[in-house]
Amino acid sequence: MVLYMISKFNFSKEVAEVLSTAKGIIIPKTKQEILDLVFGAPKANEFNVSYEVNGKNIVEASVVRCKNAVVVNMPEDSMRKRDPDCLVVADKLPTDKPRFSDVWGMDFSKVRHETFEWLKSQELIVLPYMAGGEKYGYPSVMIAPRNAAFFAYATATLQKFVNIDEYKGKFTPRSVIFVAPPFRHTHFKGKQCVVCNRMNDMFELFSYNLYPGPSAKKGVYSFLIDIGEREGWVTAHASAVKVITPYDNELVIMHEGASGGGKSELSENIHRDADGRIVVGQNLETMEKFYIDLHETCQVLPAIDDMAICNNRIQNQSSKLVVADGEDGWFFRVDNIKQYGTQPALEKLCIHTKDPLVFLNIQGKVGTTSLIWEHTLDSNGQPCSNPRVILPREMVENIISEPLEVDVRSFGVRMPPCSKAKPDYGIMGMLHVIPPALAWLWRLVAPRGYNNPSITTSNKIQSEGVGSYWPFATGKKVRQANLLLAQILNSPRTRYVLIPNQHIGFYRVGFMPEWLSREYIARRGGIRFKPEQLVPARCPLLGFCLDSMKIDGQFIRRAFLRPETQVEVGLDGYDKGAKILTDFFKSELKQFLTSELDPLGKKIIECFLNDGVLDDFMGLIPMKY
Repeated sequence: MVLYMISKFNFSKEVAEVLSTAKGIIIPKTKQEILDLVFGAPKANEFNVSYEVNGKNIVEASVVRCKNAVVVNMPEDSMRKRDPDCLVVADKLPTDKPRFSDVWGMDFSKVRHETFEWLKSQELIVLPYMAGGEKYGYPSVMIAPRNAAFFAYATATLQKFVNIDEYKGKFTPRSVIFVAPPFRHTHFKGKQCVVCNRMNDMFELFSYNLYPGPSAKKGVYSFLIDIGEREGWVTAHASAVKVITPYDNELVIMHEGASGGGKSELSENIHRDADGRIVVGQNLETMEKFYIDLHETCQVLPAIDDMAICNNRIQNQSSKLVVADGEDGWFFRVDNIKQYGTQPALEKLCIHTKDPLVFLNIQGKVGTTSLIWEHTLDSNGQPCSNPRVILPREMVENIISEPLEVDVRSFGVRMPPCSKAKPDYGIMGMLHVIPPALAWLWRLVAPRGYNNPSITTSNKIQSEGVGSYWPFATGKKVRQANLLLAQILNSPRTRYVLIPNQHIGFYRVGFMPEWLSREYIARRGGIRFKPEQLVPARCPLLGFCLDSMKIDGQFIRRAFLRPETQVEVGLDGYDKGAKILTDFFKSELKQFLTSELDPLGKKIIECFLNDGVLDDFMGLIPMKY
């Protein structure tokens, strides 16, 4: 029977040899079969996933069966979030990424062989799926040891699981994920390591740890970026929603940005205080809160959470960017849910589940209902900042599955507080309208921003890299820069805005600017303004700011639109923050000035390096008001 099932695949000679000589293989045909494997070897409702390493038994994860979820926790803090530097490239194709041999001082061909030999000694799960979704995706396979069945269950929830008996024709994988956790200790000094090995007709990804973020999630993203780089399209790091106003007008917003930039938050309802009021922001010194009352908000229909396929098969002649979801399940971060009632809709989905979900970095006890606001404590006694829920798309209410034409592309940035006393780059107002040329620059630099909960990093401003998906890419930055510029030029009717989160000047705002801007943009039918409605930002990099913003008859205070008007910030604090931001952009953009860069892109970057003003950028790629 197993040989028959393997015959339905068109594996490479090396993969076929691994499977044919392994201790055993299991090819599940339903998600229920995978779930049974999670707790079936050994039969237990709570157990540790462990491996023998140099004579010692090392625990990589603990797994608990709760009523509503498979709850997984890693014993080490460093394994609970993605290490942004964990990806290395093993092949000899062009890349700007660190190569395996340079980072680890080893020849990967030897490690690859040792990985295959280790896999042969295991009972394996072989999981077929479509990377990039059922309609626009590519056949792929994950191969993992049976005792890590939770990893297979997570992968089958994130990606479009394939029942091999129902697949027509030979299943020919374009990518393979190999999972070998012990190698983290034997080869990589206990650190996360994900190795990409690009071949002519195959993308190999070796996952040497069991946190699925950099492998089953972002590793698949690496493969999609590689396919796009070869074929001439982009998988944007973005979420997307259709917004329906109280007057039944519709608008599609796509929100991009580095990890923690607000992509998942785009589909959330506006958070309210217990009395129903909405806190626009809170002064960090006086702790005074500023409110707005919205009795009826827009309806938000989610479509994409993190990976937006923009490939050539779905673009049309509308002159707007067209996107489709590249995943079958969403990797929700729930660090902002700290108590019952914060997000009732999501909480309900995670409590009353049709099938068990996968929870990561969340507490769980056998037989109980795991609650997504009870986050696992790190070794310092503080709640883990990266609790995750893997939610199948089919469970999300009112979800849109067909491709969407994007009206507005927003870019989110985590901003630190800024004041005269402690100036910093948190000078962005609640909503900035930017011309396409500046929109391209923001996507090249993609600031990671302040207090990022998703990855191991400092609070110092850093670049997530081109497209904000560079941590997952394997090729050349300039190639991605050219693809992003072509994408912008080919969708002239899609508009661009910047939206901060966490702070506006000296006010703590969380993700409220994103939610209020979503309401504002949708209610006014987009971002086409008359010239007198926009004010050039004091920092040219921020394009235009609004002199006034009225939502449902209520004005947002100017302090939230133009931070330089805040007493605590003033012109001096703003200008020092603007210099920090501008200097950082200049330092990051110089690397793109190579002979491979599109000539227009070169003009845009040189304009910025030469302190160009807003009108200069408007002239390079015109923007209609």
